Amino acid sequence: MRSDKMKTGAERAPHRSLLHALGLSDTEMKRPFIGVVCSKSDYIPGHKHLGEIADAVKAGIRNNGGVPFEFETIGVCDGLAMGHKGMKYSLASRELIADSIEVMLTAHPLDAVVFIPNCDKIVPGMMLAACRLNLPSIFVSGGPMMPGKHNGTRFGLSEMFEAVGSYASGKIDEDELTALEKSACPTCGSCSGMYTANSMNCLTEAIGMALPGNGSIPAVMSARVALAKQAGERVMDLLREDIRPKDILTEAAFENALRSDMALGCSSNTVLHLLAIAHEAGVNVTIDTMDQVSRTTPQLCKLNPASQVFITDLNDVGGIPAVMKELSRGGLIHEDALTVCGTVGDRLRHAPEADGQIIRTLEDPFRKDGGIAVLKGNMAPDGAVVKQGAVAPEMMVHSGPAKCFDCEEDASAAILGGKIQAGDVVVIRYEGPKGGPGMREMLQPTASITGMGLGSSVALITDGRFSGATRGASIGHVAPEAAAGGMIAFIKDGDIIDINIPERSLSVRISDEELQKRKENWKAPEKELTGYIKRYAKMVQSSAVGAVFTD
Repeated sequence: MRSDKMKTGAERAPHRSLLHALGLSDTEMKRPFIGVVCSKSDYIPGHKHLGEIADAVKAGIRNNGGVPFEFETIGVCDGLAMGHKGMKYSLASRELIADSIEVMLTAHPLDAVVFIPNCDKIVPGMMLAACRLNLPSIFVSGGPMMPGKHNGTRFGLSEMFEAVGSYASGKIDEDELTALEKSACPTCGSCSGMYTANSMNCLTEAIGMALPGNGSIPAVMSARVALAKQAGERVMDLLREDIRPKDILTEAAFENALRSDMALGCSSNTVLHLLAIAHEAGVNVTIDTMDQVSRTTPQLCKLNPASQVFITDLNDVGGIPAVMKELSRGGLIHEDALTVCGTVGDRLRHAPEADGQIIRTLEDPFRKDGGIAVLKGNMAPDGAVVKQGAVAPEMMVHSGPAKCFDCEEDASAAILGGKIQAGDVVVIRYEGPKGGPGMREMLQPTASITGMGLGSSVALITDGRFSGATRGASIGHVAPEAAAGGMIAFIKDGDIIDINIPERSLSVRISDEELQKRKENWKAPEKELTGYIKRYAKMVQSSAVGAVFTD
């Protein structure tokens, strides 16, 4: 066992002294040592209850002959970090999480690991660590929040951000805003729509690193605690069977995850994270791979923020296994792919059929192609990403004049100040991985556009990114980014931008001569950076390769 490095032999007597100080018995000293990596914190609603989940995991480990050791990681709540400097640190936290886990589990060699994430960058951060360490591993999330309810209508955090725009435009008063505020997030758990946290928890299940139900069982259900206990028990079997992440994370597994991603209409952030995980796993997945999968995978689900159907509703009709079973009926899933509990085919045999409403059939999809599209053109030669499943039909093809801003704050002020008109294309630049730095999410401006009634007439384009809660013609991940001298840096107010999502194109009408003139005196804005974010800006690569660090 790997843990023998610190507990076996006469020369390890000092190490055993320290372990005895923890209260370990002689019997426990002979058993496998299992890491329990938990992202519990007191101020993230998705993580508030993870102590209970960790306790259940540890009980499962003990049930099956192991000795659990828990430690906690950092975690950023994107909702709380939204709209201010804190959002620069959200994506950046992904690499810190992976590095810290590598440090802990190398300095203290344990035999296997259970990962307990729930939100945004914590899930992929832990996945990066799982690939890097390649120890027998399993994931169990804290589960989704229940949707809010106000005046008989269910809603989530995305509508709460949109309510800010409605208040600014006079559509609702302060009393209504306060009533919504107190109803939007009624329980612990990751926010209730198919936002980034739930997207990544669902895809962790689809890729085979978590048990069925990981992505959809609500946080407040006893079934979530039972699932955690099962995960603790199962990691012991993975250790005995010597099944490791890189045995599971094959090309077939990534294709299964990408197919599920497109069918579910997941957050556009999944593009960044799946690229990064594939890079760490040594599997060849590119942004072009994602585009190819998107073109040939139907969107079977339309979940909040694209509709009033929530992740908890998906759970009621069979969750991820039911979605994958319907995809498999069309030959779109590799059933022989290995998971943490048998093959994908083993799971699908017990899954219910698509109900036809929340999970549509292959014959009657919401879209014939996937929920995410990759756009290219002179404005984004390396690619840009849009959650097309949440775009109004009238905005799938759009041409309009650019309104340019060099940071999110200026754009938000202009939107809330009534300076954006129907037909405009809002351009927010210098918010990419290097230029931000940190590639901030733009939920605040996109939600303000929708809340002010402009969601079906105004597009937003950025080298930053979007929350999974964003809906509308919101195109992010533009690469190369402005700070790297990408075309988005040279657009001026009034330039006509052409968006054609069905044709996967994004371009701006600038002649080569005019472009050359604009480039002559260009210099990216210099930002005073200190600490980790300064190091991050130096090391991070393009969004087109997952915003991974330089090798």
